[in-house]
Amino acid sequence: LLQLASPTLPIGAYSYSQGLERVVEDGAVLDAATAQAWIGDVLEWVIAPGEAAVTWRLLAAAQHADWALFATWNAWFRASRETAELRAETEQTGGSLAKLAVDLELLDAPARDVLPALAPVTLPAAYALAVRGFAVPVDAALAAYVWSWLENQVLAAVKLVPLGQVAGQRLLTALGARIPQVVATAMTLADDELSTFAPGLALA
Repeated sequence: LLQLASPTLPIGAYSYSQGLERVVEDGAVLDAATAQAWIGDVLEWVIAPGEAAVTWRLLAAAQHADWALFATWNAWFRASRETAELRAETEQTGGSLAKLAVDLELLDAPARDVLPALAPVTLPAAYALAVRGFAVPVDAALAAYVWSWLENQVLAAVKLVPLGQVAGQRLLTALGARIPQVVATAMTLADDELSTFAPGLALA
């Protein structure tokens, strides 16, 4: 689990700011307080009811080898990407993680067999397959996925605003405390409550 959540995982996630670079250039994010507000809002209003909720469904489907449902949620998440940039990001990082999982011989035959039908595989789907390969408990895996997203956003803020390293750690402490609620929300939403609607994020 620590390996999957590590910022050194070679899938290229560090090269994406998910709109943060734009809002810094526009002056909407200009210090630690505004960075915390922006990242915290995305965490609560986009990640919790959208990406985390889909990741939870993909983790559960992979654990139970329900590959038809797995393919459905992979397609749903890809279709939910509002811009070409967001779609390209999940396809690139997802493809890289899926290849890494194959190279590490993590995937059993059923997981390997489903990969061609998923193409292009999204990051949450590839992550769920890797979690299945490592036999990691799915609730812990979801928390780690959200943490990995948060850490990447804070690292981007440290570079872009810029912020000092201590300020970045304060952000991780404050926003990391919200992860249990994000995970709880993601695990309890009904399918028709899922949403990634965030026009400001899409524009950025």
